[in-house]
Amino acid sequence: MLAVFLMACGNEASNTSKEDKKVDVDAEASGNESVDKLSIGFVPSRNPDEIITATEPLKGLLKDELAKLGFDVGEIDITVGTNFEAVGEALSAGTTDIGLIPGGTYVLYDDGAEVILTATRAGLNNDSDNPVDWNKNKPTAPTTTQATSYRAILVAGPSEKGKALAAKVNNGEKLTFEDLNNVTWNVMSSSSPAGYIYPTLWLHENFDKTIPDLAKVVQADSYGNAFGRLAAGQTDVLVTYADARRDYEESWQGEFGRSASIWDETDLIGVMPAIYNDTISVSKNSKIMTDDLKKAVQQAFINIGNTDKGKEVIAIYSHEGYQEAKDSDYDNERKAQELVKNLGSK
Repeated sequence: MLAVFLMACGNEASNTSKEDKKVDVDAEASGNESVDKLSIGFVPSRNPDEIITATEPLKGLLKDELAKLGFDVGEIDITVGTNFEAVGEALSAGTTDIGLIPGGTYVLYDDGAEVILTATRAGLNNDSDNPVDWNKNKPTAPTTTQATSYRAILVAGPSEKGKALAAKVNNGEKLTFEDLNNVTWNVMSSSSPAGYIYPTLWLHENFDKTIPDLAKVVQADSYGNAFGRLAAGQTDVLVTYADARRDYEESWQGEFGRSASIWDETDLIGVMPAIYNDTISVSKNSKIMTDDLKKAVQQAFINIGNTDKGKEVIAIYSHEGYQEAKDSDYDNERKAQELVKNLGSK
């Protein structure tokens, strides 16, 4: 009996040891390098639960692509930051290895993050500087042309004040700062290009004012919350990315409870200059992000963006693919942020 007991214990220990070493054994067999865990951070451009659900298949897709490129990854952890800055800070700290972040957030944290890819997305059928052109050509729809930049827009909602601003713009009248200062704005965090930086520049160029000069400003933690407030009449206008109304078209009459469509109840009253697309950036301080792994991650995301399954996953951010990026691509973003910083310090 003692012999049988010892044999059983020995077999159990052997099985446990085999399981613990499975990833390493597989890596050795394939000649690949083993990575225990890879962490990815997403900014809350959409509802966090929605992002987590939509990106779940990314784990398998990324593991498969990285295996082909020489890395066997044991676990991929996906999180959504509480705000844009949280993901930038995690990249800088090295607690997150990869971040899908806007250009504005990247520039703010480029001391600890390195851009490796720029997202491409479908161009839109509206690209005019004049909001009236957008309002006459609803709904905004995608085209087959891929674009590496996008617009920020100022959207007026269904509140009484929002409708009044839209009517003035559609009648060909110019808005005054008093018009804009008399309504409640919804903005995003200060590193958001579409939700803060470029709207601030637009205000400065047109009215010699900035967002901090506005009397009534509400900061949202996600665009979903911002559109919810706009639909409820809690805010009158919001700043967002050009195809955001497409993303929240169903929610407008569903979750937000409006009876008419988002295209019938909203109008543009301002259009900002083109903004360079979102980034995939890696942490400079990650303990695992070697040059070889960085190159593999770069190629893996490009490959994923070229597949139908991959396109389904990255569509949560309106991304349709990726192309290699370099730091200097975001020099204009740096200039924009520097101007915003200088304006804010006056």
